Amino acid sequence: MSKRLVHTPEGVRDIYGLEYAKKLAVQNMLHDKFKEFGYKDIQTPSFEFFDVFGKEIGTTASKDLYKFFDKEGNTLALRPDFTPSMARSAAKYFMEETLPVRFTYSGNAFTNTSNLQGKLKETTQMGVELFNDNSLEADAEMINLAVESLLSTGLKEFQISIGEIQFFKGLCEEAGLDEETEYELREFISSKNTFGAEELLVSKGLPKDKIDVLLSISDAFGSLDVLVEMKNIVKNSRSLQAIEHLEKLYDVLCLYGVEKYVSFDLGMLSKYNYYTGVIFKGYTYGVGDAVLTGGRYNQLLSYFGKDAAAIGFMIIVDDLMIALSSQKIAPECEPEGTLIVYEKSNLKDAIVKAKELRKNGTIAELMEKATDKSKEDYEAFATNNQIKEVVFL
Repeated sequence: MSKRLVHTPEGVRDIYGLEYAKKLAVQNMLHDKFKEFGYKDIQTPSFEFFDVFGKEIGTTASKDLYKFFDKEGNTLALRPDFTPSMARSAAKYFMEETLPVRFTYSGNAFTNTSNLQGKLKETTQMGVELFNDNSLEADAEMINLAVESLLSTGLKEFQISIGEIQFFKGLCEEAGLDEETEYELREFISSKNTFGAEELLVSKGLPKDKIDVLLSISDAFGSLDVLVEMKNIVKNSRSLQAIEHLEKLYDVLCLYGVEKYVSFDLGMLSKYNYYTGVIFKGYTYGVGDAVLTGGRYNQLLSYFGKDAAAIGFMIIVDDLMIALSSQKIAPECEPEGTLIVYEKSNLKDAIVKAKELRKNGTIAELMEKATDKSKEDYEAFATNNQIKEVVFL
């Protein structure tokens, strides 16, 4: 029994020592960048009422939630995603506020999936949310902040890929697809399964020209040119307005000077159904999936009683750390502090020394010398634990 209990369940892991020090350093870098833009800290519970993440809201599927009951019989769920919690908080504490409100958060999220493929079930996420601002400029600020946040960690090679949900919805509306078919098609296109998408559309009796347009969005990614190309293909006003929005967004991103980090993907969709406009994802080397995801969700707050626009993004810190490590640009954590090794008879001197060091801002760790340990043992211990120096009393 004891041997089994030292292991963690599948999908979770311990992080300690230098690895954790580097992770904390990256989190501090991100937090400092978020604060630069005026985002204020907020902490929400690790679990909420199940309905906060319910099907109507369009977040994680029920089968992928960790669910449990409290003593009163309420169904609760560990948060799989921060955005619904942020929306609930904004509705609760800023119900009457009409000016823009900015939040930043940090914490762990939990997804109970069996299809891990190397992914963790518990991940550390950091992100920002901007409420009460439906402007193009808010979209641009959020994407610019996404770029600056990744740059602040030392990452240099990455792309923010931008899409627009309304482009896809316009095509579905033009083709006369019902909501259920639209959802099925979304799943196929998200996974780049064009064969499955084509089979679905053929089964619905759609004419070939409409099928070809819907399937074309799977390849509609790249530079600004792809927006021009798709403008010549689509006919409906909803999709055309989405393209025009992206073109104007690009102009503002050029003002920020981050256009080289930006590309477009009109076939980009999300597993979260609450997105209503611009969506974006950040990709880099060394990780098989996006390290950053975000988008606009203008209807989510209405589920909690507040009619307000919103946009935000989230960084999966664990995946970002993998990318930084694989690209050999993870932050350096210099050894720090002093290990004071003392004989039992010198305890008073050791305490005085430690208090003096701590008063001057130096980390001081006390350790009584064991009879079976040499100076070399303690020096090796200090090296292995990122301690800068050893003092023997």
